[in-house]
Amino acid sequence: MRRILFPLFTLALLASCGGPAAKDGTRSVGRYGGIFNFNETQPPRSLFPPAITQVSEIHVASQIYEGLVRFNPQDLSIEPSLAESWSIDSSHKIYTFELRPDVHFQNDPAFSGGQGREMTAKDVVDCFTQLCRPDMGSLSSRLFRDRVEGAESAGTTGEIAGLQALDEHTVRITLTGPCANFLQVLAESGCWIWPHELVSTYGKDLLHHAIGTGPFLIKASEQDEAIVLVRNEHYWGKDELGGSLPYLDGVRITFVPDKEKEVAAFLKGSLTMLTELSLESMDMLADTVNGHGHSGAKQFTTTMVPALATQYYGLNAMRPPFNDVRVRRAFALAIDRTFLTDSVLRGTAKRADHGLVPPGLPGYPYDLVPRVPFAPDSARRLLALAGYPNGRGFPHVQLQVNNDGFGYQQVASKVQDMLLRELKVPITVSVVSPKEYYDRIEQGKALFWREGWVADLPDPGNFLALLYGKNAVADTALSSPLNTARYMEPRFDSLYAASMSESDVTTRMRSLAQAEGIAMKDVPLIPLYHPYYILLAEPQVQDLHINPMELIDLRGVWFSEPQAKGPATNS
Repeated sequence: MRRILFPLFTLALLASCGGPAAKDGTRSVGRYGGIFNFNETQPPRSLFPPAITQVSEIHVASQIYEGLVRFNPQDLSIEPSLAESWSIDSSHKIYTFELRPDVHFQNDPAFSGGQGREMTAKDVVDCFTQLCRPDMGSLSSRLFRDRVEGAESAGTTGEIAGLQALDEHTVRITLTGPCANFLQVLAESGCWIWPHELVSTYGKDLLHHAIGTGPFLIKASEQDEAIVLVRNEHYWGKDELGGSLPYLDGVRITFVPDKEKEVAAFLKGSLTMLTELSLESMDMLADTVNGHGHSGAKQFTTTMVPALATQYYGLNAMRPPFNDVRVRRAFALAIDRTFLTDSVLRGTAKRADHGLVPPGLPGYPYDLVPRVPFAPDSARRLLALAGYPNGRGFPHVQLQVNNDGFGYQQVASKVQDMLLRELKVPITVSVVSPKEYYDRIEQGKALFWREGWVADLPDPGNFLALLYGKNAVADTALSSPLNTARYMEPRFDSLYAASMSESDVTTRMRSLAQAEGIAMKDVPLIPLYHPYYILLAEPQVQDLHINPMELIDLRGVWFSEPQAKGPATNS
């Protein structure tokens, strides 16, 4: 791992923490604090809730910010957070939230005297109004557009009819129609609450500065290197014994893109948990988990669940050769997904049989979505009809991948072999650095690329939002951060829009599946597989829950024994 340099006060902080959580008399006895260390291979570009697009950003920012409601980290049910209660009227359009009276924003120089002020209903309305502004982009404005009354007028009036602060601790949200998953939408990162002082003080520098109401706050930040968080001593949360949360004294997140170095750091004890393996390390780590290791091997606990996630290849249908749907279909049919999941990924993923939406979402009629089989004969016929018999005359194509995730490069190499073998199409695999990877995709500079999506909420509409026309930016000179394929199909959009206000769950799910079926015939992207989420942790870590959305909730995590004290190193 690269050595990470921090100011001296940060090193002193890390060296001095690690005692019992009850040392100040407010935290429950026997639950030890200390520093929790983990690594993200993709460095965040922003921690500002409306701008969050990457899993790494959510993993960091979710320790700082909170919303009105939150996902339970064990079963993903909705539970109270900044709102201690809520009610829904008989029309299922009016939601009234009662805010906690004891919540303050974290201490920060942005406030007078550096003391965080109380969070009020006006803060919630201000955040949600900003969320709807067109200049916030499609990523954030999609959350309330077509859902909240007056959301489309935010850019002209500065106010939204459906958002009201009834008093200092009561917020009313009026919808355009019933929305079956609106509480889940409010738990998304884009709906986390921040104070207006954050932007007025720090402008666009919202990676090194963050102010929320959550259990941890930023102590130090180094671009593309690491972020250190410390315990929010004024956090409102309590455990079941009435003790103050969080138990941890701090969290350190490093950003080392090399997976092998991350695994080595975990085995050395520099990291508390590991959330993704590398193919090269699987055999080595098999001897160190759940007490099955050889004598003398350090032991870890491991858990694995099917992730609500999809890995896929995007296709730029605005440029040749992928502006021909026959070419896109040929590529999709020439990829053997079973070989990828069973042989390349060694059983750590399930092949994508029914499109983009991963399995495991109750009530979704997956069978309505056409299968994408491995059918090389059909692929060859389609490519010939497109004017490229046996691949003759096919233009040079690069497959853009990054090497900071599980098996990305190995899968790309095998897909490269498949396309050459089945279609006689030679493609080049281009490994792009993490710094520019998503910028190239969102700006339309990539022609053929790897991308993935982890659910923001356990709902098929969250995945299909990637293909909704209103989430695409038609102007190719501008970035399109959500609908990166810039797919716009009226039939899809009509079904998707109808699902947003449909109160009958069966009808809603059917509309979404029909929309997905239309998109899969157009092939704006090629679904590959649905990965498993794997988490390894030091055995003394307690109450760290794994879930299909890959949420990391550290506010209730503790150590069963004191951490060893000593100088902290970041090497």
